[in-house]
Amino acid sequence: MRRSYVRALGTAALAATLVVAAGCQDSGGDGGTASGDCGGKIAIFGAFTGDNAGLVIPSLNGAKLAVKQHNEKNPDCKVEMVEFDTQGDPAQATPVANQVAGDASFLGVIGGHFSGESDATMPVYEAAGMAMVAPSATRTDLTQKGNKSFFRVVGNDGTQAGAVSTYLKAQNASKVFLIDDGSAYGAGITAELTKNLGTALAGSDKIQERQSQFDATISKIKAAGADYVFYGGYTREASPLVRQMRQAGVQAKFVGPDGLYDPAFPQGASGGAEGSIITCPCLPADKAGGTFSADYQKEYGQAPGSYGAEGFDAAQIFVDAFKDGKKSRADILAYVKAYDKQGVSKYIKFADNGDVDPSKVVIWSYQIKGTAFEPLQELKLS
Repeated sequence: MRRSYVRALGTAALAATLVVAAGCQDSGGDGGTASGDCGGKIAIFGAFTGDNAGLVIPSLNGAKLAVKQHNEKNPDCKVEMVEFDTQGDPAQATPVANQVAGDASFLGVIGGHFSGESDATMPVYEAAGMAMVAPSATRTDLTQKGNKSFFRVVGNDGTQAGAVSTYLKAQNASKVFLIDDGSAYGAGITAELTKNLGTALAGSDKIQERQSQFDATISKIKAAGADYVFYGGYTREASPLVRQMRQAGVQAKFVGPDGLYDPAFPQGASGGAEGSIITCPCLPADKAGGTFSADYQKEYGQAPGSYGAEGFDAAQIFVDAFKDGKKSRADILAYVKAYDKQGVSKYIKFADNGDVDPSKVVIWSYQIKGTAFEPLQELKLS
């Protein structure tokens, strides 16, 4: 579902709920027992509009659902979540980070949703002592920079690339052609996959973000005799790429990672994406825990898409912190570091570097049929 959101640069923001700083009594639900004054305000940022918003909206909606359910059960312990639309652009995310970090009323932040905007803003939030919980930023090195305030509830690109490699070997792929869009995310996951392919790597090419014609790349795919094409990047470029591949007679199987788990991808490909395989460290709707999927369906009139459950879990971490009486950035950060609970997407416990417990990470493959992403199987991680 696409909705219109206020683009929050400067002072513009859209409040999901109202803060109430009142005595709080726990009204049920998970996350600990609240006592004394509780509640607080968090920010969430990402591509809520723009070409790649379809990948992020389910996560935003999942987070909103977690906050809404908490507030309905705890009227004296309200949580406010303020939305900032960055369109996934690091240049737009950075001033948002400065604004949020400079406002003492914000106690934590959900995001980023894309790796580039996460990388650009991590130092700002770390300097402000703010916990930053990402539902879908997957670039491996984000948790290798020594940052002490960045956490993510999904597996990284290293685990996803390993799963993709295992899938390709199981399919007897003998000539795999790799393409990436040069973005922090696209180049990162393609580099990870390159490590695993060995002699199956038939060739590679780079395109540019916002590129629309791909004749040169398609000629390279043909020359390589590829039976599989893996594309690391986002929907905006993937749709015309696969459409032009099919128009040029290239029948190689098209495979992409979670950056393409977006309804706009098959829609923009005009049938060219039919049968494509998309991998994602995100659960099919019916695999999420508790009543999440039914609740999401009821709230939004559709099943949760990519990272809906992970967005819910990211918000729930902060909700639990507030219910447990945490009132400062330092207290929230310490609470997130020590978090150790079952979420709807997985059991959530963070390693020292901020990655979620790798033993709990799952990667699923999905096949595109029409404009739908149909779950195929959980993939082995290596």
